[in-house]
Amino acid sequence: MPSSVIAAMHYNAEQHTLTIIYRGKRGTYRYFNVSPEEYDEFRVAPSKGTYLNQTFKARQHPFERLQSSQTIHLVEPSSPQHQETSPHGKDHRRSNR
Repeated sequence: MPSSVIAAMHYNAEQHTLTIIYRGKRGTYRYFNVSPEEYDEFRVAPSKGTYLNQTFKARQHPFERLQSSQTIHLVEPSSPQHQETSPHGKDHRRSNR
């Protein structure tokens, strides 16, 4: 997911939330009421920044800014289909073994 705007993102299909870690000092935000179809559109967009600004934000999803301590675990352990990546692209999932 190369993007000049987004460092990492995670979609929770059960809660319909999209968490985005922005590059630089832009912060981390969780957007609510994001449908799976909408997330798929965003995920495959050729330019995440353009899609985010022209399409996604225009839909005015409720959102919250997360504190850095809230962004450590973006993936629930029971959801192996979702990947968790750090802003540096490393996988930080913990094994339950």
